[in-house]
Amino acid sequence: MGKPVNPTPYTYLDKVYEAGLSDQKLPITFNCLEWESLAKETLSADSFGYVWGSAGTRETDENNHAAFRKWGILPSRLVRSKFTNLKTTLFGKEYDYPIALAPVGVQKIFHRDGEIAAARAAEKENVTYILSTAASTSIEDVARANGDGERWYQLYWPANEHHDITASLLKRAKDAGYKVLLVTLDTYMLGWRPSDLDHGYNPFIRNDNIGVELGFSDPVFQKHFKERHGKAIDENISTAAREWAHLVFPGASHGWEDIRSLQELWDGPIVLKGIQTVADAKKAVECGVQGIVVSNHGGRQQDGGVGSLDVLPEIADAVGDKVEIIFDSGVRCGADVAKALALGAKMVLIGRPYIYGLAIGGEDGVAHVLRSILGDFDLTLHLSGITDVTKKNLNRSVLRRMKDL
Repeated sequence: MGKPVNPTPYTYLDKVYEAGLSDQKLPITFNCLEWESLAKETLSADSFGYVWGSAGTRETDENNHAAFRKWGILPSRLVRSKFTNLKTTLFGKEYDYPIALAPVGVQKIFHRDGEIAAARAAEKENVTYILSTAASTSIEDVARANGDGERWYQLYWPANEHHDITASLLKRAKDAGYKVLLVTLDTYMLGWRPSDLDHGYNPFIRNDNIGVELGFSDPVFQKHFKERHGKAIDENISTAAREWAHLVFPGASHGWEDIRSLQELWDGPIVLKGIQTVADAKKAVECGVQGIVVSNHGGRQQDGGVGSLDVLPEIADAVGDKVEIIFDSGVRCGADVAKALALGAKMVLIGRPYIYGLAIGGEDGVAHVLRSILGDFDLTLHLSGITDVTKKNLNRSVLRRMKDL
């Protein structure tokens, strides 16, 4: 990674308390449950509705949060440890922390600096950044902002007839230093999201580059658009936005047999995002991918779904020794990270919290959220007598199943 790592992220609180002696207080709360309401105060109704919104009645989103409350952490005492070793290894590479910034699109609707601010904060805090295909900043510009940071690329997968577009996106990502490919499986079209429908708001079809910049900056798409319309993209932005949105949200899913086409284009680790069943996890292993993300897209795509944490243990039991398991959906605090790792994940993705930080304070807001979650996570493990995040020490034995809520 690009910067030296503070081995004890919880020392962020030491700096805060020291500053408090001079009556200096950070402008953003440390209460993770208040970040959402603070972000709401700063955002338009459209923008807040987009990040907060979930499918249907929000049952899946609610189940995500309830799933964490079904587990309690059992601390061990008289464990000699100066601090917890938070390093983890995935795909043969050591990472400083077992968290990463989840791929979230259209970040310029939350703050004018958008993905640039988030990528910079991730690099400074030594946290892996994952760029969404639905970004409002190009692959190359985000890479420059991320500098020496670890970065992955998330693909919204065009239909097979647009294989050349897929190839172009992946080549650009590889050339720009993105090391791991995440392929989202559950969003080949946008879910039924009442908060967006109430506002008539779809950020991907408007007369700007929000959510479609990866297409607008792609040479293959530029060429196709010029040939089809006789005009450059910037001469017909509204049409170009709609065409790109239709490419990356084609309305129909790929099949398992199509994974091979991605393996021919990408020579690094491939991770399938959106796995919720043991059967699909086993198919992923059979296809020869290197990782899966147990995720329901934070409840944004399908209503009435099971919480992702509820299915994580059975998926980990079935394929945890054959593929790297990453977790996403419903994570809000350090204890949530600890529980997901104990139940079988090797890395945990942080989504809405860092976007709320972005809305509240730009790059500094994202950095504050990362420091807070890492500090909380570090201290939670340290005070529980858990000396590192390996499966030898952080596993189901440190949890107690609580009464179902």
